[in-house]
This record gives sequence, C-alpha cells and structure tokens, in this order.
Amino acid sequence: MVRLIISGCNGRMGRVVETICSADPEFEIVAGFDLLGAAGDRDFPIYSSPSEFQGQADVVVDFSSPAALDALLEFGLQRRLPLVLATTGYSEQQLLDIDRAAGAIPIFRSANMSLGVNVLLQLVRSAVRALGEGFDLEIVERHHNKKVDAPSGTALMLADAAAEALPYTPEYVFDRQAVRKPRGKTEIGISSVRGGGIVGDHEVIFAGRDEVIELRHTALSRDVFASGAIRAAKFLAGITAPGLYTMSDLISL
Repeated sequence: MVRLIISGCNGRMGRVVETICSADPEFEIVAGFDLLGAAGDRDFPIYSSPSEFQGQADVVVDFSSPAALDALLEFGLQRRLPLVLATTGYSEQQLLDIDRAAGAIPIFRSANMSLGVNVLLQLVRSAVRALGEGFDLEIVERHHNKKVDAPSGTALMLADAAAEALPYTPEYVFDRQAVRKPRGKTEIGISSVRGGGIVGDHEVIFAGRDEVIELRHTALSRDVFASGAIRAAKFLAGITAPGLYTMSDLISL
C-alpha cells in the first residue's frame, strides 16, 4: 500500500486526488498539506506546514501553488521522500531549486499529468520535423476563469517540444499588440484564453501557404490530471534513485 500525502488538499485538484485515492485500495491518504490549514471534516489530518507532519509516508502529490514549493522541497529533502510536482507557474529560480533537489531525492515534475497531452507533445515534435520551416506555428490555450498563471505550463511544454525539433532557436511571442510588424519566421505565438469553466484546451496550429494543420487536446474533467498524478505517485513510490522524472519515464514503462 502506498502511503500518500496530498499537498494542496483543499484545492480543486487536491480534492479530486482525494476522491480517486479513497476508492483505490492501493492507497492510504495519511495527511494533507494546505497553507490555509484544515477545511471541513476530512478522513486525514491537515497541516498548514509540512514540518508539522511527524508520521510516515511514501510519496507526496502536490497540486498547490508555487508559494508552497520551498517548504515542500525542504520537507522532501529532510525526509528523503519522493515528490510528485503537478503545480504550474514556477519561476526560473524555483525550477533551478527543483533541479538541485532532484540530485538528492526522486522528483516527478510535469506541467500536465494527462497521458493524452504527453502523446500530443510527441506528435508536435514529429510534425515539426516533417513540415520543416515552411509552416508558422501558433499555440492557443484555453482555461477556466480562476486560473492565475498565463500562459499555461502545458502551452510552454508544447512550445518547448516544437523548439527541440526546429533547426533554429525560436522566439516565443506572447503579445502582438505592442508591436506593429509582420510575423517573424522564427516566432512561436502563444495565446491565452480565460473563461467560464474550461478545464483545459490546447491547440497547436501549423499554418502553411495553402494548408493548415491543427493538433488539439481537450480535457473534459480534472480527473484526467489527477489520475495521471496518481499513476506518477505509484511509479515514484517504487523509485529510490534520485533524479528528475517526467511523463516520458512513466509512458515508457
């Protein structure tokens, strides 16, 4: 049985993780972390700081916020406990901190835990290699009106996947309003839409002279992200070697 801690347990995603794990006999939720502390009647203790937890656990799944990262990394390093980081919006410094921590403990990080999105990443790389430099690439991401970071971490993952396959270093363009000029050939445009209850929608557009190719992934519920994080937790609970693991490691199993 995997003893699980949910970081960000009071949030939307944390509650979805709780619901799925509660129905899975392979998991026992031993605690929750949340900056706001306890919220309502739960079947496990909730701590506002990871340092307050004195019990035993096998892995932490984090769907919280970048503000919780420092304390979570310190907790993982002190306890030699694997971490599944599914939070987005990290700063460049925080990404460096994660990389350093992964030198001592197993860390699984992905801006999107969906299996379908990670297949989309592979399709984007293949399309870029096949189409060459004759197609303009634009990414449009759509999310609910409560999402605070833009562009989404997944949109940046898609742009990075395309950049890996390009023969040049592209320029990411997030705002075309400020400059009046034709689109540059080395640009990757990234646009964000926020509205209603959109769970997550990502569209990659390859626009050529006489044809357009569109690759798209739509998440119909948050369960898809929680299920991916839980799969990652099962995977990481059996890992002892330090390192930064991704969905590619999970898919390849």
